[in-house]
Amino acid sequence: MYFDRFDICEAYYCYASDYHEGQYSKIYEIFGRLYDLKFEPRINLCFESLNENGQWIYQNLVNKKHLSGL
Repeated sequence: MYFDRFDICEAYYCYASDYHEGQYSKIYEIFGRLYDLKFEPRINLCFESLNENGQWIYQNLVNKKHLSGL
């Protein structure tokens, strides 16, 4: 993994899209933070469209969620 702000924003957006549990969930707050950063996702953004670095970041977020019991 390497540090790339765009990959991080895309991975977090995909993660929040896939795992939020409603508008008032903790994970849903990610959308607000991305909005504050002026991040605008592309129309076809999904896990499969992420580059290798983005997929690695996304997978780490998923593993953290499932291993911590959040």
